[in-house]
Amino acid sequence: MSESILVIEDDTTLNQLIVRQLTKAGYQSSGVPSWSAAQKHLHSNEPSLIVMDARLPDGDSLEQLPSIVDEYPVIILTAYGSVKDAVDAMKKGAADYLLKPISPEELLLTVERAISTAALRNDHQFCKRQLRATTYKERTLIGHSSVLEAIRRLIEAVAQDDISVLVQGESGTGKELVARAIHEYSPRSSRNFVAVDCCTLQEKLFESELFGHEKGAFTGADRQKKGLIEGAAGGTLFLDEIGEIDPSIQSKLLRVLETGIFRRLGGIKDLVADVRIVAATNRNLEEMANTDGFRADLYYRLNGFNITVPPLRDRREDILQLAENFIKNHNFSRRIDKQLTPAAVRKLTAYDWPGNIRELKNVVERAIILSRDKKSIQPEHLAFGPSKSYQRAVINLAFDHDPSLEELTAKYLMQQLKKFSGRRSQVAEVMGISERSVYRMIKRYNLTAHMLIEH
Repeated sequence: MSESILVIEDDTTLNQLIVRQLTKAGYQSSGVPSWSAAQKHLHSNEPSLIVMDARLPDGDSLEQLPSIVDEYPVIILTAYGSVKDAVDAMKKGAADYLLKPISPEELLLTVERAISTAALRNDHQFCKRQLRATTYKERTLIGHSSVLEAIRRLIEAVAQDDISVLVQGESGTGKELVARAIHEYSPRSSRNFVAVDCCTLQEKLFESELFGHEKGAFTGADRQKKGLIEGAAGGTLFLDEIGEIDPSIQSKLLRVLETGIFRRLGGIKDLVADVRIVAATNRNLEEMANTDGFRADLYYRLNGFNITVPPLRDRREDILQLAENFIKNHNFSRRIDKQLTPAAVRKLTAYDWPGNIRELKNVVERAIILSRDKKSIQPEHLAFGPSKSYQRAVINLAFDHDPSLEELTAKYLMQQLKKFSGRRSQVAEVMGISERSVYRMIKRYNLTAHMLIEH
């Protein structure tokens, strides 16, 4: 367990006994004999729970409760028969109370319940904030292509370990979905998944959002604010577009990864970062690290396990399933159940999708609008990016030797067959030859059968 507990009890024997029992149960426990000693401890530490006697030699604990219950769950210890103190404590925000003498079983049960309740409350509050700021978003990896199945196997392999993961891929390929899947398959799945977009926050704001800040840390900081690291406690912190963060934040993030410790902005307390970090980028961090564009030590820490998400053009067999999912789950109009015509499917499959899944979602939703009251989505309803010929703009015929004309022709034909899912009529149109000629070339070059499937 990573939870720390502060015991405030002036009876030295009882104090030591409680600390010993909590430590034996796996908690990080400390004991102090007075309220003044507790204040000194809280100045540099932030426990997960406080167990406090109702009557201390230097003050009434019940009077101090309102000042600390917003930051810490508190269990009050009270002498047998002092039920009034217990009732007063609960009214003032105490998590629970224990009557002396205290049995070890009751102590551990009450402590566990108080910590669990506090964690659930924090998660609930955080989730409500997240839901208010979130619109419809796909939450699962959709498709059955071989490349996507390989990604799923990597996710399942790494999810059970607490190692940091770096997810790489072009913009719009679904890197956050991979991060969410890692979280859902992990032992941390019952706690929060917190996503941070690193490229939208300025340096000071990013530091405050990530680490939190203390009251008075800067102009306008009129109260303490816990950061996203604390919001993700016990769960997963997803840092999207990690390559965009400033060097000063990189050094602080490195400290978190190396030590598991951080401080709020303007704070002096060392806090425990009980989070798993998954980062994502569409940039080449290794190249950036080699040219001092990104801290090399942070790159190696983040890159404990690497997953590269393929672009949509490399998993064309998933396009139809993705498009149908966007049609089924769009959130702006459900008057008519739309369907893609075979011609529209062919057009979607042939396009190279420079914007990947994000672009596909936009194109499909635009088509839903353009098709108006029609049930079928036709090719003319599909509006792509600025260059409709993008899919024909770049042809990469790479060889490790000077190829012959026959080799160039065979490789070009293979690319076109793959692009158009084996549809010879479309390949013939692109190549400017007859469909019969395409068939003869397929036989001549012994191209693989899976490219010859007609739809």
